[in-house]
Amino acid sequence: MDFFVQQLVNGLTLGSVYALIALGYSMVYGILKLLNFAHGDVYMMGAFAGYGVLIALGGPYDLTLPVVAVIALMFLAAMLASGALGVVIERFAYRPLRNAPRIAPLISALGVAFFLQSSALLLFGADFRSYDTYEYVDLAQGIHVGPLNISVVRLLVIGTSFALMIALTLLVSRTRLGKAMRATAFDREAAAMQGIDVDRVIMATFFIGSVLAGAAGVMVGLVFYKVYFLMGFLAGLKGFTAAVVGGIGSIPGAMLGGLAIGFGEAFITGYVSSTFQDFFVFAILIVILLVRPSGLLGRADIQKV
Repeated sequence: MDFFVQQLVNGLTLGSVYALIALGYSMVYGILKLLNFAHGDVYMMGAFAGYGVLIALGGPYDLTLPVVAVIALMFLAAMLASGALGVVIERFAYRPLRNAPRIAPLISALGVAFFLQSSALLLFGADFRSYDTYEYVDLAQGIHVGPLNISVVRLLVIGTSFALMIALTLLVSRTRLGKAMRATAFDREAAAMQGIDVDRVIMATFFIGSVLAGAAGVMVGLVFYKVYFLMGFLAGLKGFTAAVVGGIGSIPGAMLGGLAIGFGEAFITGYVSSTFQDFFVFAILIVILLVRPSGLLGRADIQKV
């Protein structure tokens, strides 16, 4: 039972991170029908931005500010840096190709992904960088009741993830920007004729999705310590898988898909072998595409004649 409960905690932690990454894919696809394969590398850049703030503040061994303030600044820097990067990518890599055939922005997205990877390699090198969370956070703190053991860092990651998901849901459902995003996703041309600034809405969508990816990058650094220039590739693929499983274009679907992938990966690793964790994730992707291409909560596209 202790082991089972621990795998639940691991799955919830992983699933929360995958859900945040998947939300970026779903938001962009919902509005532009574009698969932003550079999104995983935006997440990677966010992780490095958080690491840079940690080092600038004397971490991980001699912090000049209280731990809570340092972690808050790490999140803030990573989210703003990733958000700004997402806006730049949209403006220069995707906007000029908005009316081009779909293959053109897809190739552009792959090019941006390789560009960000190579830039990170040149700027930070190929060495692994470590957040060394155990040096400034007491990992013994948290919830320890019976078989349930959750460190304070995992509590932070899970709590922050769900808070961001709830905030995004409220933004989309209850604000003018959210209404404009839904209108643009439904019919971009009609939204423009109604006076909605479509370019601004799309830019805001990229910014918000990239902000969530930056937060996920810091979360991974805090929980798993290591960040490196290729970390965005596999995480991006798993975030994309989570978006497809839940129903790409659906915000609740992205959350559900991320949690499903996280739990599945945790239990495969714990009860079978870590060798098969990636096999499981992409096998689920193939099954969903064959059985229910629209995803668990997605809706099939209406074919106009």
